[in-house]
Amino acid sequence: MIVTALSTAHQDYLKTVWAMTEWDAEPVTSKALGAKLGQPPSTVSETVRRLTERGLLRHAPYGTIELSEAGRAAAVQMVRRHRLLETFLVDYLDYAWDEVHDEAEILEHAVSDAFVERLDDRLGRPVRDPHGDPIPSRDGSVPGLGAVRLSERHDPATFVVARVSDADPDLLRHLTGLGVVLDSPLVLVERRDFAGTLAVEIGGIATELGLRAAEAIWVLPAD
Repeated sequence: MIVTALSTAHQDYLKTVWAMTEWDAEPVTSKALGAKLGQPPSTVSETVRRLTERGLLRHAPYGTIELSEAGRAAAVQMVRRHRLLETFLVDYLDYAWDEVHDEAEILEHAVSDAFVERLDDRLGRPVRDPHGDPIPSRDGSVPGLGAVRLSERHDPATFVVARVSDADPDLLRHLTGLGVVLDSPLVLVERRDFAGTLAVEIGGIATELGLRAAEAIWVLPAD
């Protein structure tokens, strides 16, 4: 399906369903989808019904919401647009990584498919965006990341930052101040479950991260 044939609202729904399952295994429900999009249950139910009728979603009454094969293809096209635009804004217009999400949300609905492909070529066909999120390729395949949340690590070790969630701009700014950037080393010194923190070293400086911040950081072993 050509994604530009869909309305902006339908594009957002498909992309959001895909995004909600990219990093978490929790099933997508109407309630969760409405909370993510900031829309009332009646609007969510009607939109999901229409997308199901178009063969883009699968949704049994009171059941979970899933993308069909066609729905996934359209969602991945939108994700590709969004992440390429974020990369362009950072690489060419000097946006910070905490500024690009909302801009890309607007631009992704306005650009043509031809623009997206030319942008991909100009950027050198990047495989990840400024937050480390994999950028889907032209054929719809999504590169694997292989990283895990820092909050899931327990033993002292040295890691490399592979991804940082862009869900909270304030948290991104906080992490920037601590020196957390893509590909930077991060040493887990001690996990302090009793305090809800992780003692870490970032750039050789000792600090503590709360579990909420640690949940937003995805790491790979340094070796």
